[in-house]
Amino acid sequence: MRALDLKFFRQTWRLTRDYWYSDEKWHARGLLAVIVALNLGYVYILVLLNEWYNVFYNALQNYDWDGFWHALGEFAVLATIFILIAVYQLYLQLLLEVRWRRWLTEQYLDKWLARRTYYLMQLYNGNATDNPDQRISEDLQMFTNMTLSLSLGLLRAAATLGSFIAILWRLSGTLTLPLGSYQLVIPGYLVWAALAYAIVGTWLTVKVGRPLVGLNYDQQRFEADFRFSLVRLRENSESIALYGGEKQERRNFMARFQNVFANFRRLMVRQKYLTYFTSGYFQIAIIFPFLVAAPRYFSNEIKLGGLIQISSAFGRVQESLSFFVDSYPQLARWRAVVERLNGFEQHMAEVQVQVKKHAGIFVKPQPERAFSVKELQVALPQGDFLLQPINLKLNPGESLLIAGPSGCGKSTLMRAFAGLWPFGKGQINVPQGERVMFLPQRSYMPLGTLREVLLYPRPPQGITDDIIKQTMVLCKLEHLQDDLDRVDDWARILSLGEQQRIAFVRVLLQRPRWLFLDEATSAVDEPTERHLYTLLRERLPDCTVVSVGHRSTLHSFHTFKLSIALGGTWRMFRI
Repeated sequence: MRALDLKFFRQTWRLTRDYWYSDEKWHARGLLAVIVALNLGYVYILVLLNEWYNVFYNALQNYDWDGFWHALGEFAVLATIFILIAVYQLYLQLLLEVRWRRWLTEQYLDKWLARRTYYLMQLYNGNATDNPDQRISEDLQMFTNMTLSLSLGLLRAAATLGSFIAILWRLSGTLTLPLGSYQLVIPGYLVWAALAYAIVGTWLTVKVGRPLVGLNYDQQRFEADFRFSLVRLRENSESIALYGGEKQERRNFMARFQNVFANFRRLMVRQKYLTYFTSGYFQIAIIFPFLVAAPRYFSNEIKLGGLIQISSAFGRVQESLSFFVDSYPQLARWRAVVERLNGFEQHMAEVQVQVKKHAGIFVKPQPERAFSVKELQVALPQGDFLLQPINLKLNPGESLLIAGPSGCGKSTLMRAFAGLWPFGKGQINVPQGERVMFLPQRSYMPLGTLREVLLYPRPPQGITDDIIKQTMVLCKLEHLQDDLDRVDDWARILSLGEQQRIAFVRVLLQRPRWLFLDEATSAVDEPTERHLYTLLRERLPDCTVVSVGHRSTLHSFHTFKLSIALGGTWRMFRI
């Protein structure tokens, strides 16, 4: 069946193996061993209950009052043990699932964040992996849940089959069928009947349910796309409101939801056909063992208790053999999840390979306290160069202003300085061991308290609330002093100008030796911009500043100017 081909097992094993050989391996293996033992104990109780059916119903048939009450006492003991096993098997399975999910989440986050993979994935075929957030949050949860539940379900089915097929063979007796002058003797005929019934049912289930694998994969993708579009509205609510773009956003939402709706309709139809078959299959399975065992009962070879025992054993064998019939929809979803996670991992690995293969810009730390660029050419991902080769050197205390028309490559050049832009060629030498900060036009505002926002990405040593508040006053944010402990979505609440001033608070608190500003004051007025740059000069006199900006007022705060023209030409001169 397509849901369980060899490729799928290889993919699943690749996603699974590392956890069972990790630092948590002994705890995980021990927990799994207990769960397996409880599942086997569960099957053993089912075997004892099957024997109990024979005793109980024979007591009823024989009007045996004492035997009736004795059987009820046995049932009370078996039921109590059964409940305890069921409870702790589920509890420990959930415990193993959440521990496994935690470990996988840590691993995927490490891979996604390492070497800026999350950023590079957007540069190298950004559409190859849709919604990484869903893969990490939802798909990992589904993977651990389905892997454990289906694997343990298969184990239980196998143990049940092995136990009850022997019971059913013993209870079957021998069926003799006359064939002309000959007689066909079939030992254990009930076993063969159960096998035939399950094999036919499994084959038909696969035929009916095969399209569910692809449909479930697409459904997860469409749902994630729709959810992402809703998140975008929340993140950009002010801009959309100013444009009056509600109608267009609604059209976009409904277009994405139409994909969800249409695929779900196809999923519904296919699920309906599968439910038609599986419901009929399991309903017939209730009466089927009575039909095949009826000849022995009416010939007085077995009593009512034996008939009920045969029905129970047959049901357990048929249920075990029909594991794939009953689990096919879940197997289809499991396959889709495994494919999505493998695709995510492969894309992360491919990105790093592509960086090593195509990156031509190399950032190297050096002991010299200077920032230098040698034969640097930044290019588009397609290979077109934006700038002619650049050579420059900045010593401590010097500063550089980069200016030019929109689209000439200023921001791309700054990304290259930051080590984010691999396309092009050349070498960038940065001072080794010195603090470097890059401020984009829109600085990142993490979720959390305002204090955490101001100290992002890491709290410096010895920074008290008094120091934070004093720095906020310097950066004209005194109106926010009383909100340090307030938790909110600060990117939505604060204006772009306030966000840029918060970025300067970070600079004054972090005290870098090298500071790169990519139009980091574009949203503030000129007096405020002059004030912020004056703060940098006064508070951080040894800091070297590289700025991208358009205003002539910035000239007085920089030593050199790099002027870039459309077409890639440039000139550098002292201001």
